[in-house]
Amino acid sequence: MASTPVFCVLRAILTVIPVLAGFIVLFLMYYKSFPSPKCHPPPAHSDRLTKQANSHSTSAVTKQSNSPAATQQTDKPIMLLWFWPENKRFDFKDCKKLFNIDSCHLTDDRSLYSRAQGVLIFHRAILDDLSNLPTSPRPRFQRWIWFNVDSQSNTRRIQGIQGLFNLTLSYRRDADIHVRWQLTVKKNTDGDFVLPKKERLLCWIVDDSDLHTESGESYSYYRELAKHIHIDVFNSSSAGLLRGENYFLTISSCKFYLSFESSIDRDYITETFSGPLAAGTVPIVLGPPRRNYEDFAPGTSFLHVNDFANARTLAEFLLRLDKDNEAFMRYFNWHRFYTARRHLTGENHEFAHAICQACDHVGVTKEYRVMPDLYKWFFL
Repeated sequence: MASTPVFCVLRAILTVIPVLAGFIVLFLMYYKSFPSPKCHPPPAHSDRLTKQANSHSTSAVTKQSNSPAATQQTDKPIMLLWFWPENKRFDFKDCKKLFNIDSCHLTDDRSLYSRAQGVLIFHRAILDDLSNLPTSPRPRFQRWIWFNVDSQSNTRRIQGIQGLFNLTLSYRRDADIHVRWQLTVKKNTDGDFVLPKKERLLCWIVDDSDLHTESGESYSYYRELAKHIHIDVFNSSSAGLLRGENYFLTISSCKFYLSFESSIDRDYITETFSGPLAAGTVPIVLGPPRRNYEDFAPGTSFLHVNDFANARTLAEFLLRLDKDNEAFMRYFNWHRFYTARRHLTGENHEFAHAICQACDHVGVTKEYRVMPDLYKWFFL
């Protein structure tokens, strides 16, 4: 009978062991079923990236032969221009020369894709099947920049790109990077504004072959306005007219200029407005509402067609101002406080300012935002 307690203990142990073993097996199975914690690598520092880039031959650092040498760019992040917009190429050195922007290493060499902090992708160049976009995995530190300068009405919807981009480069005021020639505040307000010599009352630069055939709002308004006032029309297809100093000389010779936009979408206010301001001419605008223009320029610097009941009323107002120099000069009071910079008129430089602005953003700003639906934002 003395062996009975021992037998009971052994039987208890043998009963407990399978239970413990089963519990351990279940615990291990449960533990392994959890997803592994993802330890994402920290964003690569630009110094490390450029050191990697410099390990390659000098010819691999940039495809554009006249861009800055890699040895001069070792402390700057790389921004890769994936497409040349409409194949309009310019010297990358112009970013520093023309805009004093030298904060990134700008390149079009796609072999540097894996080391680029930013990739600038021109919307109009994307194929419908997306086959000409980067196919390599995107590094976690890399930002894709949607580059679109077209209005909402003229932007092609490409399926599949809505969630690809981290940053936006657009004319829109709420874009991450703004494509706009903005007024700058003067440090010294003592200088007097000198009005350029005026030889004409009202002008417009446009393809004159469209004047009597196009049915858009701008052309319809022009035809009605021309019934009541003389308009000097300059053919935009004339060789050299829109290039260099000729463009600003032509506009500055006019008291008023028809700054008619091709779209009336919010914030779509282009060089057709800022150009006359910089030339010392009063823009007459047709585009977004007046309040939208006043987000970018003083309300007393321009006339809006919506300020007048019809084209005839506008014509009568312009003819009165032509005889009242004091009233006319009030439209230039804003020059005491602001300066309007002339935009580039060379064909190859059409997109240079925007590209250089993107370079500046990548070089000085680390923030980005999640863009789950690009079109939901842009076409809002």
